[in-house]
Formats: sequence, structure tokens, C-alpha cells
Amino acid sequence: MALHAEAILSDTGPLARRLSGFEFRPQQLEMARLVEENLQRTGRLMVEAGTGVGKSFAYLIPAIRHIVEKRERVVIATHTISLQEQILEKDIPLLRAIAADEFSAVLVKGRNNYLSLRRLRLASQRQERLFPDERERHALHQLEDWAMETRDGSLSSLPVHPGADVWEQAVSDPHNCMGRRCPTYDKCFYQTARRRMENADLLVCNHALFFSDLALRARGRGFLPDYKHVILDEAHEMEDVASEHFGMKFSEGGVKHLLRALLANGGRGFLPHLRVRGGADARVDAALRLVEQCEHALEGMSADLWSFARKQGEGPGERRVSGPDVVPDGLSEPMRELAGALRLLKDDALEEADGFELNAYAERADGVANSADALLKQSIPGCVYWVESRKPPKGTRRPLMTMAAAAVDVAPILREHLFAKPVSVTLTSATMATSPGDFALVARRLGCDDAKTVQLGSPFDFANQVRLLIDRGMPEPTHPMYEQALADRILQQVHQTDGGAFVLFTSAQSMERIAQRVEGAMADMARPFFVQNRGMPRNTMLQRFMEDPRSVLFGVSSFWQGVDVRGDGLRNVIITRLPFESPDKPLAKARSERVEAEGGNAFRQDSLPRAILRFRQGFGRLIRSSVDRGQVVVLDARIATKFYGKAFLEALPDGVRPEWLDEECDPPCLET
Repeated sequence: MALHAEAILSDTGPLARRLSGFEFRPQQLEMARLVEENLQRTGRLMVEAGTGVGKSFAYLIPAIRHIVEKRERVVIATHTISLQEQILEKDIPLLRAIAADEFSAVLVKGRNNYLSLRRLRLASQRQERLFPDERERHALHQLEDWAMETRDGSLSSLPVHPGADVWEQAVSDPHNCMGRRCPTYDKCFYQTARRRMENADLLVCNHALFFSDLALRARGRGFLPDYKHVILDEAHEMEDVASEHFGMKFSEGGVKHLLRALLANGGRGFLPHLRVRGGADARVDAALRLVEQCEHALEGMSADLWSFARKQGEGPGERRVSGPDVVPDGLSEPMRELAGALRLLKDDALEEADGFELNAYAERADGVANSADALLKQSIPGCVYWVESRKPPKGTRRPLMTMAAAAVDVAPILREHLFAKPVSVTLTSATMATSPGDFALVARRLGCDDAKTVQLGSPFDFANQVRLLIDRGMPEPTHPMYEQALADRILQQVHQTDGGAFVLFTSAQSMERIAQRVEGAMADMARPFFVQNRGMPRNTMLQRFMEDPRSVLFGVSSFWQGVDVRGDGLRNVIITRLPFESPDKPLAKARSERVEAEGGNAFRQDSLPRAILRFRQGFGRLIRSSVDRGQVVVLDARIATKFYGKAFLEALPDGVRPEWLDEECDPPCLET
């Protein structure tokens, strides 16, 4: 049948017949109509669709119809892997079964997700000198077994990651690609994926790949094939991803990894075993000496960065760098010399494959040099710069250092390289408006000033499905008894619902301290207890949480959004603090300074709206279907006592009214 939203999304349509529990939702139909109109007029659309609207069908149906009728390529970019998988593995196959016409859809991944069969074979031949560790050789053998079975050769289908050192020797790399001269070209997983991408009608990718491509297009080249329409789901994440991809990062750990690949302890690594023509041994020795010089230079520069960071404040974290050349750049020059030495060796290599490997190492060395130079000189305009350290690894004197830059204002960049292009752009999310009908923050942040904006409510009955409980008696975070009071209240609320609780924090350090206070009580109650950042992968932790309805999960950042637990497994969401960004974070501070410099009020125009959006995301974890029930508990008295608290409450779905945990008190008057 033809893909008409009115017919497909009706309560007697093909989706209703195929999907158990399907319900007609007028908001979904309205969103499909808006997206269809935007595709037709090559327009700009921002549509907030509340939880339960069914956004993916609402944009996929008009997108596929447009592909079939106009043969114009559409790109769909999401932030989370889970949504990409849902679109590719569930939604599109269902719509393909309904559609009368053929169309092709592919998931687009970056090249570093794919295995190179040629490089894997080379690594296997050299495993004794590349991997003296038995565990690494075992991982290599597992990788070889998988390569014989896999159909797509991508990391997502790899049962167990082999580790960075092993994967690096087998990953597809543009700088050592032999192209059609490669003996495995016809079987190459990446080339096969690229051919599928270039011939596909509908491309699905993540935000990181989309904005990486956009950054490349800004410099005159791109990765994705040309497209006429782009739909960005989970659009509330766009700004941060774009900011990162229009900036730069330098990682001490990454540089160490590169240098170890060339020369490791015990004479291991690529260079000591490189076979060259007669007379070229001296050039190999020179390259080995340069690797050692680079190691010393890296240690010196990183130690200087650590000293600088400690002067700015105690403990791990991000420290803003307000001006150029805060430490001497002793690394860029030796890394460039190393790159040059590796290129000289290309023609001396006895094996052609080694020449391509040398080229890849040289390109990476040049990349390190350019990054260190640009970050220390602060030569990327419009960026804020910082150094970052984490807790030192066990047995080390200091942490590994990172230098980073991010675009403070991505609006001009996106306005020029996305919104000014002759393509339709649809932005959608469950949280875009900071108050009813107010899209000003998102429009200003993204440079999409002329977009049509529509706020569609949720089909769920939040007034009857959610209890909002607010504790006005919580002490201020600076109070000496704050953490004990917070721990006690969390235990009380968890006991009230017998678990099934997410406890959301704004600080990993605070989360860990509270976790240590309550874990004994959790153990006494034989309650499954999970804490983010303790080593368990996020998806594994979420799966374990869902296996027992009495579970409790402590989470930060990523658990405020993009997590879908339906049914009775999640019936209690505890928000420990209103999610204001730390004013000490360099990017947050730089954004505030920009607003103030333009004559605005940084708190009202930037900090508060951002916190409201994050608050709405956390609130949205609770109700994921029409049968869900539960409570959201806010353990931050400021929502009731500060002038801005009213803005948080007004941003919640219609019908949600607060209940006060200290019922003997009348609701306080909000400050004005």
C-alpha cells in the first residue's frame, strides 16, 4: 500500500494489525503531517513530541514516502545507539513490509568500526613479535574466528572486544588502505558498507558521525553522500555534539598508545621488526631514536600541564586555559620529525604492506603534532580551551592529561553549514521547549532562527500516572549534615516503593559518596544495587536492573535521558538535585560569559533553561507507556523555595501537581 500517514497510523491501519497494543495517537498523526509538509517545502522544523507520541514512525513514514515518490536521499541522525537499532531493526522492516515500493536503508558507521581482513592476516603472521602477552594472542585468535563468521565485520557484532592493542592492528584505517590493490578488496567489510551507503535511499547514523561529516564539509570534503533531507532526533543533544566536533582534543594516553605501537618495551612494536632494503637500517635507527625523543617530550609536556592544572585547583577535573602557551610545546616538533622519518622509510620497506602501515603511522604523528600546536597556541577561533585530568591510575605519580577545545557558540557554524543549505532540516525531541511554546533557547543555541516550532503534548495521562513528591526540608548542600540527610531520604523513598528506583545525581563524586553511605543498608535488605562508574558497562547494568523489580540504580548524566524501562521495573525516579551545570566547567562558563557580553542575563537566559530541559529529561524516565505508574521525588528544596523553582514546575506535563513530603507545612510562597 502507499505510505499515507492517515491510513497507516489509524486505529484500523496496518500498524494496528501488526503491533500488539497499538493505540491511535492524534499527536503522532499531526507530527507526521508537519514532517511531510517540511519535506515538501525544504523547510526548517522544530517539533517537540512528548513521551509516547511515537516520533520515529511519525518521521519515518513521510520520509519513506518522499524517497519513494521523489527519489531524494534522507539522513536520520540520532544520539543513542538504542534508537538507531530500533529504527533499523524494528521500525523500518515493519514499514518495508507495508510499503508497496522498494527503498533501501542502511546504518552508517565510521571506518574505525570495521575490521580489515588484510591487516588481520598481517597481525596473525606477526603475532609473536606484536603480542608477547598470551592473553593478547588469545584475543587475536578469537578475532580471527569471528572474522570467518561475521557478515558485516563491525564492532557492534563482535561478541567480546579484543582490547585496544589488538584491535588497532586489525582495524580498517584510511591511511594504510591499499584500495583496489588490496588482496581482500572484494571482501572488504568497510568498502562493502561504503558501497551500500552510496546507493542507499535512507541513511541512519549517530550525531557524532553526522557532525563529523559536517565539520569535514566545512573544509571542503565530506564522508556522507549528498542528501536532500536531514532529520535529527534527540535534538536536545545536538549542541554539545556539534561543539565537540568543531573543536579539538589531544590525549596523552592516545599518544602513548601510538608510540608504544611503534616501539614497546623489550624491543617490541612495529619499527624494531621492520624489514628494509640494504643501507636503510640507519634510517630505522633514527626513527627509533625519534620515538624515544617523543616519549620524553610527551612526559615533559604532560607533567607541565599537570603542574598548571594543580595551580588552578586541587583534585581531578577540567581547568580552563585562558591564554596561549601556558606550557612550552616540546612535542610538536619531534612528532613532525618522526612523521617525516616514517615517510622516508616507506620506500625502503621490503613489503608493500609495511609501506602503507608507515604512512598511517606518519599521518597519526602529524595529527598529534598539529593538535598539540593548535591547542597550545589556541589557534582555533571561537573555542574555549581547557586541560583535563582524572584520578591517577593505581601505581602512577600523576593522571594522564588531556587538552581540549570546544566551540562556544555553534549557532553561526550550523547556520552556515547546515541551515543555509538547500536541504530540509527537521529537529525533534521529547524535550526542546523550556516553557509552554518557548523554543527560544534551542533556536538561539543552534542558529535555527527561522524554524517553524510546534509543541505536541504526550498521549499519556500524567496527572493520574505520576505522583510528584517534593521535600522542602532538605538542607542546603553546604550544610554539614547534607549528605547524611540525602542518604536517609533516598533509603526512605526506595523502601516506600520496594525498589524499582533510579536515583539521579548531577555529580559523580557526590553519587559515589552517597552510595558508600547506603550500600550497607541495601545489602541488609538483599536489594540489588548498581552504581554507575564502578566498572560495569552501562547496558549491562541497565539489563541487570531490569531483571529484578526490587533493584536500585544510582546514575549520572547518561541515565537522565535515553533510557527506556517500561512497566513495573521502574516506578520511582529520585532527583537528588536540580540539574544545573557546574559553573566551573569551562564550556558552561564560556557560554555564560558570551551571554553576559551580549548584554543578557546568563542565569535566566542560559543556565536556568538548560537545567529545565535536563530536569524534564530526568522526569521523563518514569512514564514510558500508558500503563506505567510511579512517583518522581525531588530532594532539592530550591524547587519550592527559590524564585526559579516555579519555572521547573511549569515545564512539567499538564496535570502534574506537587505533593509536599512535609505535609504538616503549608506550601511556601515562592520567592519573587
